[in-house]
Amino acid sequence: MASVFKKIVNPPGYVVASSLISIGGFLNGYDTGSIGSVTEMKFFQDTFGELTPIMRGFTVSLIMLTGAFPSFFAGQLANRYGHLSIIMAGALVFTVGAALQGGAYHLPMFLSGRALGGLGEGLWLSNCYVYVSEISPSARRGVLVSISQLATTTGLCAGYFTCYGSTKIASSISWRLPYIVQAAFALTLAVSTWFLPTSPRWLMLSGKRDEALKESDRLNLSRVEAEKDFLNSTNELHAAPSTLEGFLIIFRRQYRARTMLALFILGMVQLSGIDGVLFYAPTLFAQAGLPSQSASFLASGVSAILIFAVSIPAFLVADRVGRRTSILVGGSGLAFCMIVIGSLYASKSVHSTGPVRWVVVVLIFAFALTYAFTWAVSAKLYASEIQPARTRAAASCVAQGVNFLTNWLVAFTTPIFLAKSSFGAYFLFGFLTLGTVLVLTAYMPETRGRSLEDIQSAFHHRPLARSWMYHLRKLFSRSGVSPAGSEGARSDRSSLELNTMRGANGSTPIDVGGLLVVDGGAGTGIERGVDSAAADRITEVRAVAA
Repeated sequence: MASVFKKIVNPPGYVVASSLISIGGFLNGYDTGSIGSVTEMKFFQDTFGELTPIMRGFTVSLIMLTGAFPSFFAGQLANRYGHLSIIMAGALVFTVGAALQGGAYHLPMFLSGRALGGLGEGLWLSNCYVYVSEISPSARRGVLVSISQLATTTGLCAGYFTCYGSTKIASSISWRLPYIVQAAFALTLAVSTWFLPTSPRWLMLSGKRDEALKESDRLNLSRVEAEKDFLNSTNELHAAPSTLEGFLIIFRRQYRARTMLALFILGMVQLSGIDGVLFYAPTLFAQAGLPSQSASFLASGVSAILIFAVSIPAFLVADRVGRRTSILVGGSGLAFCMIVIGSLYASKSVHSTGPVRWVVVVLIFAFALTYAFTWAVSAKLYASEIQPARTRAAASCVAQGVNFLTNWLVAFTTPIFLAKSSFGAYFLFGFLTLGTVLVLTAYMPETRGRSLEDIQSAFHHRPLARSWMYHLRKLFSRSGVSPAGSEGARSDRSSLELNTMRGANGSTPIDVGGLLVVDGGAGTGIERGVDSAAADRITEVRAVAA
């Protein structure tokens, strides 16, 4: 009990740093929770006029659209200048954007502020997750990264209740107050980064081992774990690439699989339709037959509180439930909710007076809560921790850019889909989610409890789907059948390449993470230029050959 009390009173440095950085998540949730209510306030409409549905959708989603573009190069900037510097820059840009929104007297000024806010979020949001991933002990990484998601749901509630209280103010301060709050928190985030420890892994990648050792101590990381994981890292040092080079590197053969997996995950979590539910829940409930006042209450207040409540146990068990289990089970639940709702509407079973409308309401809540408990916690964590050190920031931020774009796409198009069909949007999101689950079942290795360096070894083995195809081809080859002639041609080509690469000294090519490395035998220095996991793979192959 004494040790627990001591940790609460004097928490480890990595807990303090993770908590302060999570202000970025709070701001993201706060804007989501407030912008819908702000655009409906009387004094907002008195200032800017009543917005058309399309203009309102554009105003709400603009921050996501502009947030996508800086995300594509924010990781490259972080590789060069450090995560904290880019987070600080993003927070300052967001502060200016919030000030413009809060002080706006015409719509173009308000939209300019939202555009700047998006640019700021694009710079900091993914870098916050990468920074926390890099400073966390392996056994606590899930919980610490989940602090940002817990802060996001806290911001969602805070944004709603700020607007709920300020709407009673009989002046324009009623809608300006939320942006004063946002500017204050963004400035706090910017100032905090000045005092936080730099990521030791980034320092090691920059060749600054002594500084990495000092920052590791400031974070109260175990010296034994730090020495094992990254202080003795054999990663090669590289000069900071140009913007185009930094973007292309993440698609090189040795990094491509992990990059595409991150892009796929962060794109598809939004195409599940979650923002369609968060932004347009009043429309969904009204469509199910609830009165408008009840719909607004359920959509705004109750949903925000329940999402925050379910995020607490999700945060506590983040390191007890596997990332793979969380995403696959959660995705199955999300797909079930959407497909069932779509089926009820398609069969014309939903009426304003029947009990089926409450089934729809319950399933919408179940969808939002399942997302908050599973995909919201695991997706960004997984996308950042599967990347190798050299491309972690760049690949994670590009994936965040894809997340912003799909987020904007869902927020902008959902009301259009709902106007055209009562069930089409549900089927679209449901089957996209189901397809995501099937793909990730085949290509998603587990990462829970493993160090960032150890995770990379999981990608040096054949993915599950390729393993099935390999055994299928092997079965055909034993029976003397070569499907479409591809196996025979591949075998002939492989044999020719093998004989060509063996050379006079009998050297043997080894497949290491998708790269063909020629093994000249022990003591030849062949391990230079590959990471530690690849060197281990070479050692394993030698042992099997012996």
